[in-house]
Amino acid sequence: MALRINETVPDFKAETDQGTIQFHDWIGDSWAILFSHPKDFTPVCTTEFGAVAQLADEWEKRGTKVIGISVDGAEDHKKWKGDIENYAGTKAGFPIIADKDLAVAKAYDMLPAEAHLPEKATPADSATVRAVFIIGPDKKLKLSMTYPMTIGRNFGEIVRALDALQATYEVPLAAPANWTPGEDVIVALSLNDEQAEAKYGKLDKKLPYLRFAKAPK
Repeated sequence: MALRINETVPDFKAETDQGTIQFHDWIGDSWAILFSHPKDFTPVCTTEFGAVAQLADEWEKRGTKVIGISVDGAEDHKKWKGDIENYAGTKAGFPIIADKDLAVAKAYDMLPAEAHLPEKATPADSATVRAVFIIGPDKKLKLSMTYPMTIGRNFGEIVRALDALQATYEVPLAAPANWTPGEDVIVALSLNDEQAEAKYGKLDKKLPYLRFAKAPK
């Protein structure tokens, strides 16, 4: 069964290009984003990891750790990072998990249980290892996205989604379509009008069940 929203994500021990990690310990009290890729030294993935590297300051502002995963080994990851940094024009300081046995890919339901990597594996052999998992400080999955090999991910959307998740985390609020920071948020129906106004101020009621309020700072 696929990993579900609000389910605790699998913990694992793995090698990375920066050493061994225990995933839950590595997350600590931070938010975390796990980016998966089918193979090192592939074109779309290089542009994506370049985009992740260029957003280093944005991840830090949001208290978020980012980590990549690919089916190649740690030494290949180190070599690939040279290409990523040349392309992006900046340092790629995040770790990349070496998932040569597909243990993490299977734990996160990115591949069939019987999947294996043949000798001289190509990106097609691990094509579905191409996902994004946003994980909260509680180690629970907050959002996931899966893309085909031919479409690079929109990291502006991933940052926007992270902002929305953080703005609505453990509070009775939701983010409307196309929401960006600073815009009004939706008050949950668990609060009546009086409770909502006491908590968030004057409401902008579009419909009885659609009530907007200023986002808390």
